[in-house]
Amino acid sequence: MDLEIKDKVFLVAASSKGLGYGVAEALSKEGARVSLASRTAAEIETAAESLREGYDVEARGYVMDATNPHSIAEWISASLRDFGQIDGLVVNAGGPPAGGFESFADADWESAFQLTLLSAVRMIRGVMPELKRRGGGSILTVTSSSVREPIEGLILSNVFRAGVSSLVKSVANEVAQFGIRVNNLVPGRIDTDRVQGLDQIAAQRLQEPVESYRARQERNIPLGRYGTPPEFGAAAAFLLSERASYMTGSTVVVDGGKIRSLL
Repeated sequence: MDLEIKDKVFLVAASSKGLGYGVAEALSKEGARVSLASRTAAEIETAAESLREGYDVEARGYVMDATNPHSIAEWISASLRDFGQIDGLVVNAGGPPAGGFESFADADWESAFQLTLLSAVRMIRGVMPELKRRGGGSILTVTSSSVREPIEGLILSNVFRAGVSSLVKSVANEVAQFGIRVNNLVPGRIDTDRVQGLDQIAAQRLQEPVESYRARQERNIPLGRYGTPPEFGAAAAFLLSERASYMTGSTVVVDGGKIRSLL
């Protein structure tokens, strides 16, 4: 299927590796131009170079701190200057630390709010004028399966990622009149560094080898395995494209069937 996004420009946050890179790679395969962002200059330039060499597309890396409003604004303005347009945005950020309710003080809650929820607000707000000027576009937020069912030991993520889902639904209703679509993409157990680290923490808490913990998690997934960043990225590219032109305000799950809820 031709997604018809060749030469369109997409901004992808937290894209030096993991889910963000998977999305940027899927877009590059379709001939899109991508603006990648990460906190680490060397890592994001390596990612951009990999896409340029692998897919012969325009890919640029920028340093961006999702907790810093000025850094977000600079990334968006630099991307617009360098690419000349913005057609879509992928909101993404590293997850807040693991832990239960009594593990965190006010400062921890404030940091998680800045990283997970307020960063989404700022990124979406930052691209909105350009998308309106162009007469449409697509925004995709990357959250977590915790928006469907809370994950034990991830209370900060549970709370603020649910807020991002509410943000998506609310903003989608407001901007549909401008031809702008806003959707949410939920990863299940995708085999990234983040998930591997969470598996290690959970296995240590349960005092079992991480290999047996992972095997048990895989048995709870109907497809019997963890997903991959390219699989997640393919779903993201579809939602960002005009092939999903009648989808907005939706939450789409890429989880191998793990979540048992009907909706």
